[in-house]
Amino acid sequence: MASKIGILTGGGDCPGLNAVIRAVVRKAINEGYEVVGIKNGWKGLIEKDTMALTLDSISGILPKGGTILGTSRTNPYKKEGAVQKVVTHYKSLGLDALVAVGGEDTLGVATKLVAEKINVVGVPKTIDNDLSATDYTFGFDTAINIATECIDRLHTTAESHHRIIVAEVMGRHAGWIALEAGIAGGADVILIPEIPIDIDEVCGLIKKRHSRGKTFSIVVVAEGAQFKKSSHVLQEQKLDEFGHVRLGGIGELLAREIEKQTGYETRVSVLGHIQRGGSPSAFDRVLGTRFGVKAVELVLQKKFGRMVALSGGTIIDVPLEAATGKLKTVDTEYYELAKVFFG
Repeated sequence: MASKIGILTGGGDCPGLNAVIRAVVRKAINEGYEVVGIKNGWKGLIEKDTMALTLDSISGILPKGGTILGTSRTNPYKKEGAVQKVVTHYKSLGLDALVAVGGEDTLGVATKLVAEKINVVGVPKTIDNDLSATDYTFGFDTAINIATECIDRLHTTAESHHRIIVAEVMGRHAGWIALEAGIAGGADVILIPEIPIDIDEVCGLIKKRHSRGKTFSIVVVAEGAQFKKSSHVLQEQKLDEFGHVRLGGIGELLAREIEKQTGYETRVSVLGHIQRGGSPSAFDRVLGTRFGVKAVELVLQKKFGRMVALSGGTIIDVPLEAATGKLKTVDTEYYELAKVFFG
């Protein structure tokens, strides 16, 4: 009976997932393994919804965004009897190991399943770049390139109409997208979840810029940013299975306050899921490929309960709990660099 590796992709989709799937399948087949694709993240393992992954099924997927396996935000630990179903189906499928590709939530489940005797290897994925123990997650580079292009486009219309434009980007608890896309796009103010918004300071920076003869400004804000003495701005109160709310709306509130305090016409552009979609950048294709190959190597070495990671240009492996125990947030020094260009 041939050895089998399962692979699933969970949480929010992002560019580069298919590069990981392709790499896992190619490397595994080269090593004599069969590969079973688990559909729709942990939901697929609960429902035993799978597909065979062959060289034919991965042909041509490298440049495609999203994931051919589908995804979900299903949490087995929030459904009665679901963990036992995961364990039972893992065994009945004859899997020797499982490659779990995801962010904090997906890999958090993977970490717990190690105690259930499931041979898990993790691959870090999130456009937010907020997983500890890895310099970068794939998906992030594409997201900041897309956001930067959008900011570039907003510059021209803001200048033409003499407006302030607020660009709301993704970033629940970490401001990496806002910071790096803001720096690359020449934003005049960048607001991140790590530092509460001082609206008086923001308006002061915009007025200072206008006092120099400028007639427009670009403000980049992460969706998870919040005003001082305030809570997160929510789209709705409902929680997902990992306890997260849907964020969004900070851009609108910020724009209203800026226009009220400065008198300058202000508009909002919410980038939303545009940042997740489309073809992955060359960097994300290569990083996803390297992660996928390394994941199979960990399986071959029977190094389970580990996650692949990028460290100083080298692909290494770290304990799964090291990646999910604490979020990687923007440090003060990096933000101070960005502030040099504010206003």
